[in-house]
Amino acid sequence: MSACVPTRNNHSSRSSRPSSDSGIKRPHSPPPPHHRRFRVSGADLSASITVFLIAVPMSLGLAVAMDAPLAAGLVSAAVGGIVAGLLGGTPLQVSGPSAGLTVVTAELIQVYGWRTTCAITVGAGLLQILLGSLRAARSALAVSPAIVHGTLAGIGVAIALAQLHIVLGGAPESSALDNALSLPSHLARSEPAALVIGALTILLLIVWPRLPGRIGRSLSRIPAALAAVALTTAVAAVATPRIARVDLPSWRSHALPELPHGPVAALAAAVFTVMLVASLESLLAAVSVDKLAADRSTTTAKDGTPPPPPVRRADLDRELRAQGIANAVSGLVGGLAVSGGAVRSSANVRAGAESRASTVLHGVWVLLAALLLVTALEWIPLAALAALVMVVGIQMVNFAHIRKVHRHREFLVYGATISGVILAGVLEGVAIGIVVAVVVALHRLARTRITVTEQDGRYLVTARGQLTFLAVPRLSRLLGRLPHGVDAVVELDGFFMDHAAYEAIQDWYAAQTAMGGHIEFTGRSGGRIAEPASAAHSCCRPWTPWRNHHCHDGGQDTTTTVPAPPSDVIPRITPATTPPAGSSSRRHGSHRLLSGLSSFQRTTAPLVREELARLAAEGQRPSQLFLTCADSRLVTSMITASGPGDLFTVRNVGNLVPPPDTEGATGNDDSVAAAIEYAVDVLEVESITVCGHSGCGAMQALLGAEPQTPRTPLWRWLRYGLPSLERMRSRHHSWARIAGRLPADAVEQLCLTNVVQQLEHLRAHESVARRLAAGTLQLHGMYFHVGEAQAYLLTEGASSGTGPDEVFARVAPGALWGVESEAEALEAAPGSTVGA
Repeated sequence: MSACVPTRNNHSSRSSRPSSDSGIKRPHSPPPPHHRRFRVSGADLSASITVFLIAVPMSLGLAVAMDAPLAAGLVSAAVGGIVAGLLGGTPLQVSGPSAGLTVVTAELIQVYGWRTTCAITVGAGLLQILLGSLRAARSALAVSPAIVHGTLAGIGVAIALAQLHIVLGGAPESSALDNALSLPSHLARSEPAALVIGALTILLLIVWPRLPGRIGRSLSRIPAALAAVALTTAVAAVATPRIARVDLPSWRSHALPELPHGPVAALAAAVFTVMLVASLESLLAAVSVDKLAADRSTTTAKDGTPPPPPVRRADLDRELRAQGIANAVSGLVGGLAVSGGAVRSSANVRAGAESRASTVLHGVWVLLAALLLVTALEWIPLAALAALVMVVGIQMVNFAHIRKVHRHREFLVYGATISGVILAGVLEGVAIGIVVAVVVALHRLARTRITVTEQDGRYLVTARGQLTFLAVPRLSRLLGRLPHGVDAVVELDGFFMDHAAYEAIQDWYAAQTAMGGHIEFTGRSGGRIAEPASAAHSCCRPWTPWRNHHCHDGGQDTTTTVPAPPSDVIPRITPATTPPAGSSSRRHGSHRLLSGLSSFQRTTAPLVREELARLAAEGQRPSQLFLTCADSRLVTSMITASGPGDLFTVRNVGNLVPPPDTEGATGNDDSVAAAIEYAVDVLEVESITVCGHSGCGAMQALLGAEPQTPRTPLWRWLRYGLPSLERMRSRHHSWARIAGRLPADAVEQLCLTNVVQQLEHLRAHESVARRLAAGTLQLHGMYFHVGEAQAYLLTEGASSGTGPDEVFARVAPGALWGVESEAEALEAAPGSTVGA
């Protein structure tokens, strides 16, 4: 195989790109042109009413929180629904007044006045249109999630502090810090009526979705925001008629924008801040809507209900341009800044919306309400709206995000961003978060532990972490202390080395070998790193992590390489290139096999010859028996990161383990039993893993078998999978499932169940039972999803036969055994109590 074609990095070859008709779509890529008439289904009409009932009180509440004209909240909701709904790249996303801009807009109104704030909104919209046209939407999501979530959380805290003063019957201060400092005095002189109405609103918002029984399920169809505002309005009308209420001015006095007045730099910063927060909020909501729509389709398919029509994936650049147009229009007609809202959008998806018609109709209903329902809206107490917005602000501090940030060791960035937003402002908080993120990254990059130990005259140099120019002085100092002509092993435990560190190690290696020293480089697992000069023209690097590649018979080698270091030194980086257009990667089988053998002899054999000679002399001593399917897509050495001598592998159709002494049509089938006996008694393996995989053809054949199916050799073998089929259909066994989601279909369910059943067959073998009783053997169940390149391990209780749960936990990078804890796995599994 003369060259490699990495399918993930090929951006220049036209022949490798999927056609528009292939059905293959990249995440959040622009969908193919699709023209059809604007149609309104019954589901869209119902969803639009649901979202409208949420949007009206929330829009009024956000206008109150920003100290903006109340009509401006309704105007922005109508513009966001109609304009962004018609033009946006996320069909099910609902746009309206931005909760994330509450603090920013309130400050702008206080400093520049309402009409200049509208002009700033127009400028921010024009900037969004420009960035969307430059296809910068994807770059906006490149900001660290810790900074994004920290910014939204800081804004949420500021919103909650400001609205709490209104709930107490007072008025908020100019900043979040002042609101926090003045809170005790407002508590001492709070207004009882406003406090009661606010507390009742919060209570209803919390309790309404959790009402028990059949009546509770019926009432929960009414949005909690609408129910809370409507009920508190009724209570206030009876109990506290003099409480402060909504005051909608006449449309004749509605203010439109004016040319901005003030320092140019300050106005530019204001425009940039509005654009940044609105864009980030909209793009994050668009990604979330995509996930919600996908989850809804999967759930309805599993429930047996007809799935909704497929929704196109989000075109983020189009969405950003639509948000810019909506902001420009909203500012021109005297509305608030607009962004995609997670609350409104999630309600739209859950209400069953099928297209952008629900978003547009919701905007139409808001516009009609603003024109026809002014008298009814003016009965709403301000304390109820403030409590509603306060709960929205609290919900912006998402504890799931905090757990993820903490898990990825970025809580310092998250906390710094929140503190900066609360104490200094949104733009300043984002800048502080970026600075802290850079400092943390540099600290991690520079934190390299280099140790030198000696044993029996041989030195071990261990470098843990990334080797950059920042670590070169310490590295050179420690290496320089070693004697000349030393016998040493250098263990490089990291995934990055820059040129300065490479040169330092290379110079030290050259000096030591010139004086008769013997230097050996190893990786994290202790495996020897070597690459002879003869491999200088190969791009298939066999000792690097596997990458999906194909090879071609190009007439010339187009691979570009850097100069090769001496043998036994750090392997060079050899970038693969794209094959010539029109070359085919599918060739005649014998030619392909011969080419592969030739490539092995040329590139890989020199690297493994010494190791294989040692194994040939010492004999095999694998620690694991790996029993898996014969499917060609299952590359055991790849998914287990194993090499020669590590695994004793048994492959058959369906990863089946016939029970001992099973009589078939042609007698006993002892091939698998012989391999088990040899591995357990002769090789004395420490563990046995039964590995199934997604899309298994054997499991599909079992599900589709009919009584009249011919009893061919294949079927006589598949009869050992019938107990798995019976187990799945039995009411005496819980269904095997995957943590975080339900099995996709019956085939995947049978694939999971088959792993559990074959483990039971395995325990029935005498040699296995004996070793299990002695505590010297472990059994593991594994499932590999080919399309996701994701491995799952059966939880310990189920794989040992001691627990009722049969949960396959996701293998996480870097965790012990690579698996999330069982508690996390069960917590993350929605519907984990599903039974047969």
